[in-house]
Amino acid sequence: MKGMKRWVILSFFAACIVGLPLIAAAGEIVIGYTGPLSGPAAEYGQDCLFGLDMAIKELNAAGGIDVKGTKYLFRLEKLDDRADPTQAVNNARRIRAAKGIAVFNGVFTTIAAMAKINEEPGNEFLLMAYTSTPKVVQLGNKLLVATTAPPFPAYIQVFVEIAMKEEGWKTAAMLCTLGAYGEEWRHAFANYWKKKGGTITIDKPANYYTETDFSAPLTAVLATKPDVILIGGPSATTALVLEQARSMGFKGGFMLIDQAKMDYMSGILKGYQLFGNTIGVAPATSMWVPILDKWVKSYATAYKRQPTSESLRNYGAMIALSKAISAAGTTTDVRAIRAAFPKVLPILGDRIPTELYGIQDHGRLLMAGGVTRTIKGKIQPSVQYYHWIKSEKEWKEILKITKYKTDKRWLKLDIENCQ
Repeated sequence: MKGMKRWVILSFFAACIVGLPLIAAAGEIVIGYTGPLSGPAAEYGQDCLFGLDMAIKELNAAGGIDVKGTKYLFRLEKLDDRADPTQAVNNARRIRAAKGIAVFNGVFTTIAAMAKINEEPGNEFLLMAYTSTPKVVQLGNKLLVATTAPPFPAYIQVFVEIAMKEEGWKTAAMLCTLGAYGEEWRHAFANYWKKKGGTITIDKPANYYTETDFSAPLTAVLATKPDVILIGGPSATTALVLEQARSMGFKGGFMLIDQAKMDYMSGILKGYQLFGNTIGVAPATSMWVPILDKWVKSYATAYKRQPTSESLRNYGAMIALSKAISAAGTTTDVRAIRAAFPKVLPILGDRIPTELYGIQDHGRLLMAGGVTRTIKGKIQPSVQYYHWIKSEKEWKEILKITKYKTDKRWLKLDIENCQ
């Protein structure tokens, strides 16, 4: 009986401890992650998480960071929200209660929800937002750091130019993911496509975060006989859409919204043969910098998978955050840390696998975005596009410092016609 009583008491205290947030220890900085770690979008969420996790482990292995003469290590708190805004907010509050100073997330609907709470007086935290939607910087959030590549209108411009001028496609159907991000992508693409003389045959969104059978929306899409279908959401489910479209007899082209990554999809589909003629975001590992080969090998060894753009960019964002903390001279004043980002940039390809050139006032980190295509199922060389350049002088300054070896182009971003 005494043993049983002792077991009950210990179980009670264990249950209490599990329900409480873990408080940061002395000399420790808590970084949070909330995202889809289970369900159909789990692979996407894990790619974001693993890049962040790798950066933190490397920083800690090197002894942490110095803040005004004191060494600090990082602790990562990771929670699953299955891309649900309410759960993401709950997770963010739990991370903040554990003294977390930053929360990483990769889904705009959950980012937008957290943006309503991260500036609450006394509970502020940096929102490290991996999303390409232009709306993220329109939130007016002073503690935002947008950690992804270009706003997606840059991709739309390039996609449409290739589709119309090189492929000759004129009619497009849309079968993209539901949610704020997918809705914004569809709206922006349709506007730009039509302004360039194209026709939208149908808009048939589906939930890429919960569904695995897309035969019903595909039947409606294929009935309109489009030249090309705009598809996309998390890479794993996007691969299912492409495969099911081919199995249903579609022989036209695809354009992939930027969340869907060709390299990841090719692993699921056993190569690029089913892609036919497809336009999408360039594989992360196709844009070479001096650290890339070593970094990819370390990542693949640690996580038993190949990295995606999500992995590289969340890794780079964490390295930038660590430098901003040191430069700010504080581990708690998140406004001072946010203000310190311009001081520590650029960070180039001899340190991180995706270069960071600066940060805009509204919070978007400046990094190039790559585009590639497949022709008859064969992947083509990637081209990098720099969307923020305003003059030849600025462009020459970038060319002086960048360590990228891929083809590079300066893009005049036409966001107005993509809205």
